[in-house]
Amino acid sequence: MSTTPLAAVPSVHRGAPVFRGRLGRDARSGHHAVPHRYRLHLSTASPDGLRLAVGHSILGLGDSCPVTFLPAVPDCPGGGHTALRPLYEASAHHYTGPALAPVLSDDWSGRIVSTHAPDILRDLDRFPRAGGAGLHPRGAQSVIEAVERMCAEGVEEPAQRAGRAGADPAERAAALEVLLDTLGRLERALSGEDHLVDGRLTAADVALWVTLVQLDTVHRCHLDASAVQRIAGHRALWACARRLTAHPAFGPHLDLDGIARRHDGRCQGLEAAGAAVQILDWASLVPDTPDASRR
Repeated sequence: MSTTPLAAVPSVHRGAPVFRGRLGRDARSGHHAVPHRYRLHLSTASPDGLRLAVGHSILGLGDSCPVTFLPAVPDCPGGGHTALRPLYEASAHHYTGPALAPVLSDDWSGRIVSTHAPDILRDLDRFPRAGGAGLHPRGAQSVIEAVERMCAEGVEEPAQRAGRAGADPAERAAALEVLLDTLGRLERALSGEDHLVDGRLTAADVALWVTLVQLDTVHRCHLDASAVQRIAGHRALWACARRLTAHPAFGPHLDLDGIARRHDGRCQGLEAAGAAVQILDWASLVPDTPDASRR
């Protein structure tokens, strides 16, 4: 009898499949976090892919869990990638939907373990590695999850609503106030600190950095200039973004051209005056390392 675990059964979220298998710390979990068994498939032009690429680099998993970098713009209808279709077809019977990234796959079975980026990032922390603390230190998980929710629900979602073409002006103004309030709370959390949790680099910093990248490279383009100037006024946040971009695990993964091309291919909104008010010169902050040529 084979001991190869079956792939997780996908659920459906917003019309797309979501696999949520998990890596465990022992063989009883079905997927043991052993080196050289799993592979990440991602595009650093997407927020989830960028977040995973950074976390993977911080944890130093280049040898034990290799990464396949995908094109910034998917090559299949529905946002899928041709390279991922064999994994999806092996993991879901008669699968006909889009083959979306990111994916954590199991090379032993040729199937998908997970497509859920937050779970994948937590599970990467379970790989054996020599020295160094993980991204989810014991006792800090509730704070990290709170920051992740703030980034998703208090920054990303209201930024989209605030820049939505055709939206009611009052709705856009209300969304902007939610966004600014959340940025203010994150600003206060960083006051006098280099990091959000316990004075050390954690998954909370990764989530914040990716969110700020999206805010300045994507959402800014659909906001008016005064809104962008108010966003730029959170000095501690953008100082943190500068520091992290200069970190060798962050900046080299920043594919500004890919983010722009992905945005152009997906966006149906209208450009606003804020597009001309760049908050950071991201390209000038990226360290000159060999990692930058991997995409």
